[in-house]
Amino acid sequence: MSPGETVSVGGHRLQLTNLDKVLYPRTGTTKAEVLAYYTSVADALIPHAMDRPATRKRWPNGTGHPAFFHKNLDTGTPSWVRRRQLQHSGHATTYPLVNDLATLTWFGQIAALEIHVPQWRFGRTGIELPPDRLVLDLDPGPGVGLAACAEVARVARSLLTGMGLNPLPVTSGSKGLHLYAALDGAQDSAAVTAVAKELARYLADAHPDLVVAEMAKSLRTGKVFIDWSQNNGHKTTVVPYSLRGREHPWVAAPRAWEELDDPDLRQLDLTEVAERVRADGDLLAALTAGHLAALEPTPARMATFTGTDRLTPYRAKRDARRTPEPVPPAVADRAPGNTFVIQEHHARRLHWDFRLERDGVLVSWALPKGEPTDPGHNHLAVQTEDHPLAYGTFEGSIPRGEYGAGEVTIWDAGTYDLEKWRDDEEVIVTLHGERQGTRRLALIHTGGRGPAEAQHWLIHRMKLPAPEPTTASPTTPDDTAPAPVDAVARADAADAAARAERAATSTGSRAVGPMRPMLATPATALTRRDVVAQGTDWAIEMKWDGFRALIDVDDGVRLTSRNGQDMTPTFPELQALAAHLPPGSTPATFDGEIVALDGRGRPSFRRLQQRANLLGAADVAVAKSHVGVDLMLFDLLSVAGRSWVAETYDNRRAELHRLLSDPPAPVHIPPAFLGDLDSAVTTSIELGLEGVVAKRRDSPYAAGRRSSRWVKIKHTRTQEAVVIGWRPGHGQRVHLVGSLLLAVPDETGLRYVGRVGSGLTDADRRGLSAELARIGRSAPTATGVPPADARDAHWVEPVRVAEVRFTDWTGEGADARLRHPVWRGWRPDKDPGEVAVEAGG
Repeated sequence: MSPGETVSVGGHRLQLTNLDKVLYPRTGTTKAEVLAYYTSVADALIPHAMDRPATRKRWPNGTGHPAFFHKNLDTGTPSWVRRRQLQHSGHATTYPLVNDLATLTWFGQIAALEIHVPQWRFGRTGIELPPDRLVLDLDPGPGVGLAACAEVARVARSLLTGMGLNPLPVTSGSKGLHLYAALDGAQDSAAVTAVAKELARYLADAHPDLVVAEMAKSLRTGKVFIDWSQNNGHKTTVVPYSLRGREHPWVAAPRAWEELDDPDLRQLDLTEVAERVRADGDLLAALTAGHLAALEPTPARMATFTGTDRLTPYRAKRDARRTPEPVPPAVADRAPGNTFVIQEHHARRLHWDFRLERDGVLVSWALPKGEPTDPGHNHLAVQTEDHPLAYGTFEGSIPRGEYGAGEVTIWDAGTYDLEKWRDDEEVIVTLHGERQGTRRLALIHTGGRGPAEAQHWLIHRMKLPAPEPTTASPTTPDDTAPAPVDAVARADAADAAARAERAATSTGSRAVGPMRPMLATPATALTRRDVVAQGTDWAIEMKWDGFRALIDVDDGVRLTSRNGQDMTPTFPELQALAAHLPPGSTPATFDGEIVALDGRGRPSFRRLQQRANLLGAADVAVAKSHVGVDLMLFDLLSVAGRSWVAETYDNRRAELHRLLSDPPAPVHIPPAFLGDLDSAVTTSIELGLEGVVAKRRDSPYAAGRRSSRWVKIKHTRTQEAVVIGWRPGHGQRVHLVGSLLLAVPDETGLRYVGRVGSGLTDADRRGLSAELARIGRSAPTATGVPPADARDAHWVEPVRVAEVRFTDWTGEGADARLRHPVWRGWRPDKDPGEVAVEAGG
């Protein structure tokens, strides 16, 4: 990086100067490195600082020189920095709000290494909200260190957990440790401070040799001081992920509880924390999980629009020049309608927006946990401002820095039948959804009228009324009712399997219909020796780590997964294949693998997951801009409607090369090794692939069947499994998925094979929490789940297939379990019925 440059951050221009200036003399850490660190952790830091008055502690000449505390903004502050004013005794102070990367970058430019904030936030109207978190500062006195703070933290954790709180540890980057716990905002700062003080005194009385709760420094030798006073509304605490202005670039670093058991526990520096955030996301994410007020305007703000049209609050939050959302000048003037939409909104917190058309607008609620599926469990619904009718079709990306920033997709939409609508009290509707079918929901106001409660409702799943019998056919089911999504998928898969079986017997010029791909069997020591001994009777191909697909080409390209799902909208770049087939060669069908290559040109299954399950054009476009895919073609099933499945492997490959002698990117025909298994395996390892597939050169294409004429040889062991449930995490991950419970089919149904938590990032865990909530059920579908794993399990419908890497099987038969499984990702291209135990299990 040059000594100085002008950059654009979030649409704002900043002049960065003296980038090579050393701010930490002991380590030689420069301003450029400080800026790079804050950029790398911005997504984790900003939620903990957002909407809080920030005090800057600056070291303009580096940490070897005096520091300066700054609260009030001066005339040199960029105009775009968001700010709020606080009235102090006799004067007002204007504070910056660290709500975006541009502001955080400006802090780095002025050498504001430390950022301090209180435990409360400003509301959207500028009012001071009650504190939404409690903090205990564990400060080691002379003679004790961080290990003693960890011991006190474990004791305090037990006490706080007993109070219904979820404490989360942060090594402070100075000497000690902070404990945070999220609050519901029901108490003011004085009440929270009083509770924190009593907690500290209780711990000091219970552990007098370890803890002190008094301010006097003379009492702290050999003990840990619990500073409870930082919960005072006028006090501040360093923001998690903030640098500290010490001799070393230490960071206020969120930690896992297990780390506190390490006798060599120490503070972490900026390089270590940046890498942890990259790998695991924000370990402190649960601290911001309950801030429902951040979703939409407060009642106080809504009240300021009395007497204006119903879209005034909506327009006040949005600038049509900066967001793709519809911003109409007035309420739509059209005949009354009965449409609904539920949009999945990946904002600062994932939630779902439920909107019902009424009186020319979409009356809206935010559902933090989504639509309930169990009549016995209600979900919270937070009423928000009315939205324009045009929002019912909106999908897209709301830019960072704008209200509601994040990705919006339509989860379900359709029409509704109105049963009851009492403003501010109760709404009952029957939805007829395009994706989720028919269901009956009730929205019930909780009755609260205070500022925080006025918008709170409960959403309840109701039973559908029994259909009235008809005289013509009293027992005939309603064939017009939408079937559940999983039932449709199973029916499609069964139909595809039947068609594949018929196609496998086709000969001559009989046209090939939709079918399923031929499958390989796992190698054993015996089959591997056969491949080596029979030499050139076998062709060896690389095993690609992606999604298997059959590719039908006619006027365009249609992609079908191995379980019959249409993947065409998900991978639009593969349409390039259609334009490069010779005239008269279509319709044609190919077999291949869709892969996502990393920076080294190697297939990355985790990277491919970013393109999986996307159907909306806006979602696909965003994902495609970050992750491209390639198509590896390795077989041919038909040309010009003539079946080739009865032809030998050699003949099919020759025709494949004739049709596509120079395939267009991103389409490839990978080479095959003739008979040289050892060379192929070596090449596969060098290329970072997962293995090879050996195919007999005289073999026909056995569509939809697993054949010993194709043998797969993997370098590492992987296993597909059906997800039957999940267990919550511990400590800071208690609100997230801790592990997934796995099963495989056997002759009696599903049998339990273990659980997987390793390999899941915090982003994975958050996504899984929302995704699995939609398919919950009350009882397990597999046998053999041990009581320890079933004790706190949440069960789900067995409709999703995952893949794990593992080292071995432990036990035998029904007691076999996966040893050391590591999460690889979902297999949307496979059905639960297709899961088979790999060799050795």
